[in-house]
Amino acid sequence: MKKLTKIIALTLAMLFIITSASCRSDAGDGEGAAYHIGIVTLSTAQAEDELRGAEACITAFGNVQDGGMIQHVVMPDNFSSEQETVISSIVGLSDDPLMKAIIVNPAVQGTAAAFQRIRELRDDIILIAGQPQDDPLLISSAADFCVDSDNFVRGYYDILRASNMGAKTFVHMSFPRHMGMQPLARRKAMFEEACKDFGIEFVDVTVPDPSGEIGIPGAQQSVYDMMPQLIDQYGVDSVYFTTNTALHDPIIERVAEYGAMFVVTDDVSPLVGYPTGLGVDLSAEAGDWDAIIAKIEEAAIEQGLSGRMGAFKYSLIYCHSEGLVRLAKDIIDGTANEDRMQAVTDAYGDITNSEWKALLYEDANTGEELQNFYTLAQDVYIFGEGLSGVMDVEIPEKYYSIK
Repeated sequence: MKKLTKIIALTLAMLFIITSASCRSDAGDGEGAAYHIGIVTLSTAQAEDELRGAEACITAFGNVQDGGMIQHVVMPDNFSSEQETVISSIVGLSDDPLMKAIIVNPAVQGTAAAFQRIRELRDDIILIAGQPQDDPLLISSAADFCVDSDNFVRGYYDILRASNMGAKTFVHMSFPRHMGMQPLARRKAMFEEACKDFGIEFVDVTVPDPSGEIGIPGAQQSVYDMMPQLIDQYGVDSVYFTTNTALHDPIIERVAEYGAMFVVTDDVSPLVGYPTGLGVDLSAEAGDWDAIIAKIEEAAIEQGLSGRMGAFKYSLIYCHSEGLVRLAKDIIDGTANEDRMQAVTDAYGDITNSEWKALLYEDANTGEELQNFYTLAQDVYIFGEGLSGVMDVEIPEKYYSIK
């Protein structure tokens, strides 16, 4: 197996420098910042884009330790078994009397409990969840607002894309912890229904949880080892999809090696899986999203994947860190658009120089639109062909009733 080192690391390390080079620091000339903003992420092993987005904010606004504005906290990679550590790490930020906003990205399970504890102590802190993993009703009641990928529309559009690409099988690779999350479970149910409608076989494969006992390397190795058998069983016209960031690397590498299919990553980012899986060095393209997607596309086409693999052109998960910190700053400074959904899309659009479609999240169980829970979507770029063009297709009414 190729060593699954992250080519992405150098790319994103340079990215945060470039994207924030024009921003002035608010640390002041030898004076401390007037207020602080906390950003909580995982390490680069589990959440590369998220952490680099936080580092971009430190570059732009300074580190609290040096008199700046940003306090960055890194959660343990095995967060699912260290819930109390996660909660205490988030809550600990509220001990700072100058703390005015806390962003958690990804907002792993336990974030809602942490926000509830903070609310008991402080009512002056803006609490924001990026990629929330707690129950939507729970986290939306604890946070001031939440932002996530639009998993609902993907439940239909990803299968439509697969059908247009000629897929015969769709292989969904996940684990019980993720399937216990309402948005992901609902999307999976939509995947299954859409596969029936488009004549595609749906296959459910349970894989190891990288936050479990065997950790990230063990889970990656397990998936890497199982991929040849899966491709042999279902043929090269089988599409592979995983719900976990760390597992994209071995899946994309094996898809390229055996000539199978891969519509798009679960993470809305061109920097997850593709650099390592396709062996692409993006250090020279850092910060230039169009150049990044062009170089990944070139590598995919060279490996025979034209029309058989796609990617998002911009990183939503990176934006969850930098964009939400900048949005929190604008809210505190009184310069943010009062329409919070528009303020979110403006912040993300400024970073990526692209448009994002936003909707309110509709709870699958109650049908209630959560007024502070925003979901964002963009089209998928199919290598060798361009944007998939499915976003204007109307989703059949029956999918809205899928729980």
